[in-house]
Amino acid sequence: MKDNSIAEVTFWPIDIPLTDPFVVATGARVVAENIFVRITLQSGVCGFGEAAPFPEVGGEDRPSCLDTLTLLAKLLVGHSIQNYRQMAQQMADQAPEQPAARCALETALLDACCRAADIPMWQFWGGADVRPRETDITIPIGTADDTLALARHWHQKGFRLFKMKVGKDVDEDIRRVEAVHNTLPDVAFIGDGNQGFSREECLAFVDGIRRFGGKLLLLEQPVERDDLESLAHIRRTTGIPVAADESVRSLADARTVVGQQAADYINIKIMKTGVLEAKEIASFALKSGLKLMIGGMIESRLAMGCSFGLVLGIKGFEVLDLDTPLLLATDPVMEGYHYTGAHLQPWATAGLGLAVNAPSYRQTTIGA
Repeated sequence: MKDNSIAEVTFWPIDIPLTDPFVVATGARVVAENIFVRITLQSGVCGFGEAAPFPEVGGEDRPSCLDTLTLLAKLLVGHSIQNYRQMAQQMADQAPEQPAARCALETALLDACCRAADIPMWQFWGGADVRPRETDITIPIGTADDTLALARHWHQKGFRLFKMKVGKDVDEDIRRVEAVHNTLPDVAFIGDGNQGFSREECLAFVDGIRRFGGKLLLLEQPVERDDLESLAHIRRTTGIPVAADESVRSLADARTVVGQQAADYINIKIMKTGVLEAKEIASFALKSGLKLMIGGMIESRLAMGCSFGLVLGIKGFEVLDLDTPLLLATDPVMEGYHYTGAHLQPWATAGLGLAVNAPSYRQTTIGA
């Protein structure tokens, strides 16, 4: 019988340039400063994970993630991966404010579990909805000319749902969306404010989009995360569905959002909560009658493959925002799921079905 106890945990920083500055209401990135993780079992099986901290959104940065990984990896070595739930809970207890670091280790644990069992990760979640799925594409805040150039580029590649980053200047946001609408009238929009709007600014934004006939399908986190009263008011007043993103960083947050009828969708992000709690939030949202969106930080296909596995594993994800690997200048991941235009194509091999190379000069290894 194979020994499925954890022999060592290895992690290393990785810098991945973006093709264009990723500008949101709360900050900007030109390089994804991420961390890759590899868990190796005594049997030789490996599992991979990724931390993608985004300080301007989640508060974590790479140095804090690296420190947390050093701490948490020591808790895992020597334990069987069959105890992944207990280990995830122990990590949450030890580092409640570091979900991206925990996400990397949970992803690697689950990847190793699935590889040891020779099943794809989506089968681990149930395999209830295995089919190609369409994603939106994110257009960051920029000039009207830059916005239009990016929109044309992605439209030519087959994208028809554009997630417009907004929330810094209402009038300019409206002009940017209008320019895209007038040039590409067949596209629909998600307005992602990243907490940048006040209630009044969001209502003005919606009125401006309606004046020129833009197809606004969803408002994602337009106001500050704790202002659930405004989220509820916006959805009631505009009639446009609202997605809670930064407002939901835990199952407890999801319960509060549901209790206050503050959103129509919950945006599931494994970097906000860790993987297992993300699954709990998704199940709770569906049982409560809400719809599901799924997204990420600035992630490669490693972390995003884990999120896509959730989509394929359980039914109920209506809006996919799984596009950030397409915004990276290079792809450090081999095999796994892939993109065909705007569609994510499932994989059939064990675990996440992918591999990454680890540069030996930057590795940290925690072992017995």
